[in-house]
Amino acid sequence: MNRLIGLLAITFILPVVAVAQGEPQHAQKPPERGQKAPAPAAKRAPASAERGVGNGHIPAHGPAPARAPKQATPTPHAAAPTEPAPAQNAAAHNYQDQPGHPAAPHVHAENDTWVGHSSGRNDPNYHLATPWEHGHFSGAIGAQHVYRLHGGTYDRFDVGGVFFQVAPADIGDCSDWVWDSDDIVFYADPDHDGWYLAYNVRLGTYVHAMYLGS
Repeated sequence: MNRLIGLLAITFILPVVAVAQGEPQHAQKPPERGQKAPAPAAKRAPASAERGVGNGHIPAHGPAPARAPKQATPTPHAAAPTEPAPAQNAAAHNYQDQPGHPAAPHVHAENDTWVGHSSGRNDPNYHLATPWEHGHFSGAIGAQHVYRLHGGTYDRFDVGGVFFQVAPADIGDCSDWVWDSDDIVFYADPDHDGWYLAYNVRLGTYVHAMYLGS
């Protein structure tokens, strides 16, 4: 009788042991239907993770016309302010709006924002007594037309047989241009008659440039 009871006990115990041994020790319960499996924590991109300035980016368009700043009402009998020299103007402004961006006027690569083109039509730095004195540049301008610099400097630079001159107020903004190899793109200046905007593809900065002819 005792032998029969022992055999019956073994018969019931063996299937339980087999099932227990077949289960993985670290198995995770699968998500129930309609629930998402837990995802690994996403790494947050740093605040400065944007496309930056320059590095080959070409803006799809030029700047929009700027809103002219309000002119202060002069005080009666007040002396007229002395206009600073172009060199002083060039050194005074700083358009570094984000860490790592240049102090010179520049274009944001992620959204083609033209930083620094905000002084409006009445900016005396770009007033010309005779706009288009040497005529208009006959070459194509805009994002699809890249020109290579072929020498010269800010007062007369060559883009393949035709010449331009940087506005005196902008001379300090092109001190790091390489005048015999940088690529530039010309855009229309919507505010200042007689000037184009010359954009440096490598640096992402730009200056006002006057066409001088060939």
